[in-house]
Amino acid sequence: MQVHETIAGLRAALKAAGQNGQHVVLVPTMGNLHEGHITLMRQARTHGDTIVASIFVNRLQFRPGEDFERYPRTLAADCEKLVAAGVDHLFAPAEAELYPEPQRYVVEPPPEHANILEGAFRPGHFRGVATVVMKLFAVVQPQAALFGKKDYQQFMALSAMVRQFALPIEVIPGETVRADDGLALSSRNGYLTPAERAEAPRLHRCLARIVAAVRAGNRDYAALEAAADAELRARGWSPDYVAVRRRIDLELPPAEGKTPLVVLAAARLGSTRLIDNLEI
Repeated sequence: MQVHETIAGLRAALKAAGQNGQHVVLVPTMGNLHEGHITLMRQARTHGDTIVASIFVNRLQFRPGEDFERYPRTLAADCEKLVAAGVDHLFAPAEAELYPEPQRYVVEPPPEHANILEGAFRPGHFRGVATVVMKLFAVVQPQAALFGKKDYQQFMALSAMVRQFALPIEVIPGETVRADDGLALSSRNGYLTPAERAEAPRLHRCLARIVAAVRAGNRDYAALEAAADAELRARGWSPDYVAVRRRIDLELPPAEGKTPLVVLAAARLGSTRLIDNLEI
């Protein structure tokens, strides 16, 4: 695996690959890699010849007071995992390389994508995500890119961005990878204390019960959301939202019909904020 810290170095390497007719696939990450990330890397191999992973903790998508400074940076261990997964190139730039001047040109997702659910609790988050991903697309110029569905709203917003800008990039979803007890793998799981880690799978169980109820014919989404919220609070969680939404745009579901749905949740357990979702 070649490791590149500069845009020029990465572009030179990819230019050589392109001359050999290689199909380039990008998997963007913020590092501190776990099996969910590595599964994406392996999936990428089925979609292209040259696999590029990026590791960059993007300041633009963190609000003041969030965990930008303490977000785990584990580059050496990450490189070992990427080599084992067969990744060809790692782009790991310093902040000054990707943002050599203040990033005043940004991608502003529409409010209906950026200001609901995650965006309501993390204003500006999706602007930061869309901006850095657009910049990575410009640097790498891939034919395809993979994003995990654990960040469901992010996948929806980035898919819409690619579609509306007519970018020649296929956006490919990766299924959420879970621990044996159902907890969605996340770099932030490492913040959990042992007691919190034992409690954390409850979020997945609450969502699974909503899925089962809806599949059994229950359409009282508000009551299902409220019951899950109450259960989490009773166990010491601080939920931001539990929401049943349409998959296609995360708008409120219709009262009738068979529109594909997803249930999403975000809740804080101790000092750790966890998110999860399940399609219905």
